[in-house]
Amino acid sequence: MADFVVTSARALSEEKRRAIARSLGAPLDAVTFTVDEALIGGIVITDGENVLDASVRRKVTDAAKQAEEHLANAPLEHILSSLREEFSHLPKAELTAAGIVRTAVDGVIFADGLSRAKVGELLLIGGEYFAMVMNLERERIGAILLTGMNLVRAGDEVRLTGKIVTVPVGEALLGRVVGPLGDPIDGLGRVETDRFRPAEAPAPAILDRAKVSEPLYTGVKTVDAIVPIGKGQRELIIGDRQTGKTSLALDAILNQKGKNVYCIYVAIGQKTTTVADVVNTLKKGDALSYTTVVAANASDSAPLQYVAPYAATAMAEELMYAGKDVLIVYDDFSKHAVAYRTISLLLKRPAGREAFPGDVFYIHSRLLERSAKLSPRLGGGSLTALPIIETLGSDISSYIPTNVISITDGQIFLESGLFHAGIRPAVNVGLSVSRVGGNAQPKAMRSVVKGLKLDLARYREMAVFTEFGADVDEDTKSVLDRGAKLTQMLLQKQGAPYSMAEEVTEIYVMSGDAFRVVEKDKIGATLARLLEHIRAAYPSLLSSIEESGELSDENKSLIDKAVSEVLT
Repeated sequence: MADFVVTSARALSEEKRRAIARSLGAPLDAVTFTVDEALIGGIVITDGENVLDASVRRKVTDAAKQAEEHLANAPLEHILSSLREEFSHLPKAELTAAGIVRTAVDGVIFADGLSRAKVGELLLIGGEYFAMVMNLERERIGAILLTGMNLVRAGDEVRLTGKIVTVPVGEALLGRVVGPLGDPIDGLGRVETDRFRPAEAPAPAILDRAKVSEPLYTGVKTVDAIVPIGKGQRELIIGDRQTGKTSLALDAILNQKGKNVYCIYVAIGQKTTTVADVVNTLKKGDALSYTTVVAANASDSAPLQYVAPYAATAMAEELMYAGKDVLIVYDDFSKHAVAYRTISLLLKRPAGREAFPGDVFYIHSRLLERSAKLSPRLGGGSLTALPIIETLGSDISSYIPTNVISITDGQIFLESGLFHAGIRPAVNVGLSVSRVGGNAQPKAMRSVVKGLKLDLARYREMAVFTEFGADVDEDTKSVLDRGAKLTQMLLQKQGAPYSMAEEVTEIYVMSGDAFRVVEKDKIGATLARLLEHIRAAYPSLLSSIEESGELSDENKSLIDKAVSEVLT
């Protein structure tokens, strides 16, 4: 019996060796096994005279010879047509950049193999989940998860999409409560819109903006008179917790009913019950029909809380660029900054003051800069922003408050001491300011508010000294009496906005001497009775002030006459 030599590309297992020996009809010790990697695959068997070559190398060599003979004998055009026909049946290949998730913790992932990624680019993970690029490092990228928060795992495939985050926009969103990415969460079905905008967009250029010259009435006497807001302005609402910040913003939304102003309320890091209360307040005031509520609740991840205000601003921009007036409330930026700090620390960014990264100023500035009054060339729409900041111990000099104060066009400071004293809204007139809105006040309002802020500031300052029982002269008593009555005039219940004409009428009356005889505690009731009398006896008076925006001598005479009739 002849000996056999079996050569393979890789070492064979004992089981395969026995199987080959049995097929050759020889004992195992009569077969010699060798390894030759050049065979690529398969085996070669020889008994010294005959060779059975079943290697991959032999198949490749034979195929090459056949192809060479075919090419030598076939005309070039025939070869090309054959290739076209052969490849026409194959599916078209797509070149896609792909990587691997290395870590996934608390909504933040790190991935390798995506050297072409761009900041803000949308990533597709595992074919069904999305993330947004935040960090570009030498060996890896960092991203925040937008979906699949607890489902993405290390080892999942990541692909670049070449797109950025977009959200649904349009008037179909009015009257709806949606999540941070525009997905409906109010149980009313999908949002019927085919329009989308990127969540991040550049702010209007200087030449695309117009002067802020049109008032946006909040219906709150203190605000409209002392810290007025114009359409296209950014006015910060700041104060400690539970001082009426959200209530003030909601009053501004409620007052836009019938004024052709669309509203967007963004809840960032709020409790679900708090958002539900806001929605109920808007429903009761018949304001939800022109309002969109975007909710990134406290139970949502930090990435979703971070994205929410950008998505809401995109929804507002769609209306602004369509020539509409829009009011957006960010409630609140303190929690938004905390969400960004959480993301940044998970992304291993260096921490700075109060553990915030150095670019925390930029995330708010690039957001608020998108608010503007557009030039007539772009339709003349406007986006007015009311960001809210929560302070601790009325400290407006801490990091985030000072950042946003430097970005906005003024601030309304709500003081906890005034709030607990029963002064609602608890606006500190000394620290509150509007750097733009005064230019947008109507003539009627400007004519009656002269000296009002100064009188209130002097009253608050002098009232501090009288608390210690100090003796005061007659002039000081007069200042205190007038200041106390002005404060009573400015008191206002939540959800009861005033029209501009009603505000002008009350402030005009208080600027004169007629109400000096009215006791401080009866100021509010007397003013309410005066307005009722004017509506009944002089029905065209308030509408005349509202339509003209001016307080004519004739209107002043009618108001004086109504005052004498009520007080007698």
